[in-house]
Amino acid sequence: MSTGKEQLDVEDDFVAVESDENAQLPAESAKTNLSKRRTIDNLLEERRLQKQLADYDFDL
Repeated sequence: MSTGKEQLDVEDDFVAVESDENAQLPAESAKTNLSKRRTIDNLLEERRLQKQLADYDFDL
């Protein structure tokens, strides 16, 4: 643990530069994640419906 008496080196000249490639990355990532989420949701829905169909009593 720190005692609070230690001297920390701090760089004051740090400048965050965002390039065009990095600016596009989060939007594409979010779009891909949404697409994957929809695919997973569809598969889970299909599995749920298959289970309901298997549990359905056809001998009414």
